[in-house]
Amino acid sequence: MTTEDARNHLRYSGWASRRLLDAALQLPPDDLHRDLKVSHKSLFETLNHIHFADRIWLCRVLGEPYEPAQGALEVEWPKLQRRWEEWADSPGASDLDRIIFYKDLKGNSHQAPLWQIILHLVNHATLHRGQAMAMMRQLGAAPPPTDLIFYYRELQT
Repeated sequence: MTTEDARNHLRYSGWASRRLLDAALQLPPDDLHRDLKVSHKSLFETLNHIHFADRIWLCRVLGEPYEPAQGALEVEWPKLQRRWEEWADSPGASDLDRIIFYKDLKGNSHQAPLWQIILHLVNHATLHRGQAMAMMRQLGAAPPPTDLIFYYRELQT
């Protein structure tokens, strides 16, 4: 993985999450919060879970303490995505073999090279965006296309 690959993957993940969040917020609140019996119950909680993971991983990469988001998801998530993109453009992002030491949510210590964390972050978001898209379909709404090829096509226009 190159630094440019990492930047592209992070930008793609932010693009796809923004598109899905914008579409989900068009649904009635009852639908957005309805328990659909998926891993994180509702569409909103699934999107919130992606945001939480994006946030905690940025804190781990930057060596910052985790602070829960205080504002609405539609306000906080775009800010967080901008922070990821700003970080991706910084000199520190180019050392993809740098080992990140962190603790999981149970307090267990782990370590991983930065490139693995970036791929995990993007893969994790993709998994849960897929679940969120299925939930939107169950609710009778058409989710936006978020496949990587659509991102590349949009970059060409």
